[in-house]
Amino acid sequence: MNVGKGTSAARRPRGHELSATGVTVAYDGVDVVHDASLTLRPGEVTVLVGPNGSGKSTLLRTIARLQRPRSATLAIDTDIDGLALTAREFSRHVAMLTQGRPTPSGLTVRDVVEFGRYPYRGRWGKADPDGRVAVDRALAMTGVAELAERGVEHLSGGQLQRVWLAGCLAQETGVLLLDEPTTYLDLRYQIELLDLIRDLADEHGIAVGAVLHDLDQAAAVADRIVLLHTGRIIADGLPEDVLTPQRLTDTYGIRVEVDTDPVTGRLRTRAIGRHHTRSERLSITS
Repeated sequence: MNVGKGTSAARRPRGHELSATGVTVAYDGVDVVHDASLTLRPGEVTVLVGPNGSGKSTLLRTIARLQRPRSATLAIDTDIDGLALTAREFSRHVAMLTQGRPTPSGLTVRDVVEFGRYPYRGRWGKADPDGRVAVDRALAMTGVAELAERGVEHLSGGQLQRVWLAGCLAQETGVLLLDEPTTYLDLRYQIELLDLIRDLADEHGIAVGAVLHDLDQAAAVADRIVLLHTGRIIADGLPEDVLTPQRLTDTYGIRVEVDTDPVTGRLRTRAIGRHHTRSERLSITS
């Protein structure tokens, strides 16, 4: 996937700062996110990590206004009340790739990606002069341009995931939120998607917030990592400051070792299960 420069006459997004403070979310009267605060900054990739049920996706969905909080303050660029905007106005600033989208039938890939242009069409299907170029660019960025006229019901799960991402990119917002975006993708497209996320931040100044389960992927792509546990943010900072062996062991309830990959120079994590390493198993059985 290549973001490309100078390939579109359409408006290009500029990065926005999205700041959420005092976010508390409850399900059936029970708080599942507790007074969380999070700021996504232009040109930065912020990754939320933590065990299942820690509140990662709920927090991300709440700042995307897809989940109603019990309390929260949401600001865009410090001077725009994100909760006061209409849904259409908000969607010109923030796009989100959610989990578990249904597979539509009777639509082509291009049809689905064009849905991302709805904030610019206005009422009664108002013309969108930049739409065609924005959609073509999003198709190319996600590597699905050759599938543009194919029916989406005939795609693999990985292909469909990239089509949904293309729809978010066609929305051309300054903030992009991604909930487990590497789901269904094979190894190649996982890596290419992570590269694309970095390109969006580095080359276009987009503020990116993502939920990832893979700690090594998080360390590879993130400027900042936010670690959650039982609905609370317990650490927020540089990957090397957040992903420490003791903190990860305490949070995940399993022994986790952290070192530096000698090839990439990035952090590398390893969870140690009951069967340990091969050498330890051999010593036990000998």
